[in-house]
Amino acid sequence: MNGAGKVFLVGAGPGDPELLTVKAKRLIGTADVIVHDRLVSTEILDLVPATAALLSVGKQPKQHSVPQDEINRTLVRLARGGLTVIRLKGGDPFIFGRGSEEAIELAKAGIPFEVVPGITAAQGCAASALVPLTHRGMATSLRFVTGHCRDDEPLDFDWASLADSHTTLVIYMGFAHMAEIAARLIEHGRAPQTPVVAVSNGTRPDEKRIISDLAHIATDVLEAGMANPVAFFVGEAAGIDLAVHPSPAPHVRLVAPRLEAVNA
Repeated sequence: MNGAGKVFLVGAGPGDPELLTVKAKRLIGTADVIVHDRLVSTEILDLVPATAALLSVGKQPKQHSVPQDEINRTLVRLARGGLTVIRLKGGDPFIFGRGSEEAIELAKAGIPFEVVPGITAAQGCAASALVPLTHRGMATSLRFVTGHCRDDEPLDFDWASLADSHTTLVIYMGFAHMAEIAARLIEHGRAPQTPVVAVSNGTRPDEKRIISDLAHIATDVLEAGMANPVAFFVGEAAGIDLAVHPSPAPHVRLVAPRLEAVNA
């Protein structure tokens, strides 16, 4: 028999605690237990009350320390114990966050749940790096793409549609496969000189970003020493120079089609 527990699938945003929604911050303060991902920042976890238990279920590429099925069972078990469970996810639960998989299992088990959206990496990192996702007459559509497939299967996308020159692509979790992604886009008609902005640890104090182009981005991110999590912004709008405005990361120049300097 189910207890009075409830699960909240909460988006923690890209890392900056000030980008949490008011509702997300309030719910964190009411939690009996926080079940959190690896990408939830330390600054956000510092907001968790001392009375709440913290349970890390973080994953890394090719290293899933806690399988998704086990996470699902954990959420059900905790809620059946009458607890208020905050499932805290980086970004937004329903954008490459597996929130729908967890919601399905909770619904099957008869567990009450609620979804609280968060600012996804596309929005947070783009704003921090001064990258417009759309721009009149230049970028008339926007696509979010995951840079890896389930169980590390080969990438299988509609490359022709992704190569549309009027589309801004935001590539999540694409660090390991960016060379292949860039090559396939070029093969299907995207210009090699298409601007690309890569943002690592977006909105956080250690944010790093570079500007490159489709032909060179895979090499440039390696030379820059970037590491996951990295979001890639591909498209003409990503090349718009907004550097006249103050930048939160002055050690990076957003002015050239190719990277010349990353760190001071």
